[in-house]
Amino acid sequence: MTQRVPAPKAQPPDSPLRKPVNTLAIVPTRSSKITVLARKAYNVLLYIAQEQGIDQDVFRAPLQSILRGVDFNSNAREIVKQHLRAMVSTTVEWQSPTAGEGEAWNVAGLLAHAKVYKQSGENWVEWSFAPNIKHELLEPQRFARLRLDVISQLRRHSGVVLYEICARYRDVGLTARQTWQWWRPVLTGSADTEDSLKQEYRFFKRDVLKLAVAEVNAVTDLDVELIEHKAGRFISEIQFRVAKKQQEALPLHHPPQPVDLSQVVRAVAAGIRAEDAETLIHARGNDAMKAGLDALAKRAASEFPEPLRDPHRYLRALLDSRSVSDARKAAEAAPAKQRIAAAAAVDGWTSEWVNRRRADAVAEFEALPQEVQMEWVDKLRVHLAERGAHPSVRKRLESHGWKHQLVAGELIRFFKGAGWDKPNAQDLLAIAAEQGGRA
Repeated sequence: MTQRVPAPKAQPPDSPLRKPVNTLAIVPTRSSKITVLARKAYNVLLYIAQEQGIDQDVFRAPLQSILRGVDFNSNAREIVKQHLRAMVSTTVEWQSPTAGEGEAWNVAGLLAHAKVYKQSGENWVEWSFAPNIKHELLEPQRFARLRLDVISQLRRHSGVVLYEICARYRDVGLTARQTWQWWRPVLTGSADTEDSLKQEYRFFKRDVLKLAVAEVNAVTDLDVELIEHKAGRFISEIQFRVAKKQQEALPLHHPPQPVDLSQVVRAVAAGIRAEDAETLIHARGNDAMKAGLDALAKRAASEFPEPLRDPHRYLRALLDSRSVSDARKAAEAAPAKQRIAAAAAVDGWTSEWVNRRRADAVAEFEALPQEVQMEWVDKLRVHLAERGAHPSVRKRLESHGWKHQLVAGELIRFFKGAGWDKPNAQDLLAIAAEQGGRA
């Protein structure tokens, strides 16, 4: 029996997603995670459901209108099921970024149910929302107007969430003020753990806040600035200043584009876990992932000099090696004056990032107990001997310790790994945005 699909409500073609305030700062209630792909797909499901109308108990749409690049082979089927299963099983706290703004506190799954089926030879998705949140989701009284064409260009979960929250306050100019610990699970999409609760603010700022702000400023129609508030000597609360960019991008004149799953499907077929593939896409971008998978396929087809044993490790190393070189190639393609300026900018951002990375590594090492530091120094001593390092380096280690300028670099490289001083494109983007530049 053919199922009847409800006709969409008449809306302007450029209507944005009206996302309720209680969905902007959702946090999983247990040790689960909301991925950026899942959040983007959920936005598309919510947009379609709002078009079909609150009178419907169940909503349906072609799979290709939600997830692009899915031919529904065995790999794709499992990935789709995995994400839909997570939306049903992941219980979240629904909360507004502003205390007291939401009508009520709620705990519910992102979806009440989900189903994938074939109709007239085409794959369809069916879904519904929990009764206690359905009305607020489909006919919200307080909401953020979100441009899904902008969100589709964001790679990080923290970038998507920060954009959604800041879009709510674009006319006010300032987000609500919350403890920095409140922002951590909201931006990462992960419930706090015993380890994350011990995290210092400076690491949260470095690893999450700076990158999210840089991405929002580089990609979206908003300019965002982090504002820190101290209690005594320490940062206790943060909020964000929000301003519209002077030159607005063109409005959305078509329904939201489906989330691209094609490269994830290719990666799984190549022996890479879906979650690892998503992580690489969010860090490097879909185009870089496509090129990397093309190179991976060529390498896997050849057993010279030996069979490929770890596709994920090979692909990750390949993408890491290309990130900075791509920035330089873009600079080389520009006119002469722009090329010189752009190359100098990339060099400056790289130098600044390496200096900060070095300082962070030293601080991390110095924070270790003394006996652990000594163990690392002993291991370094053996490593330098086995490698045949220059005698002057080994001599300075014995006479002046690891902090000597000839030794410190060796220790950091040994402690953090060979690629410690190799920033990726997102790292350079964060420095560029902070310094007011663009790659």
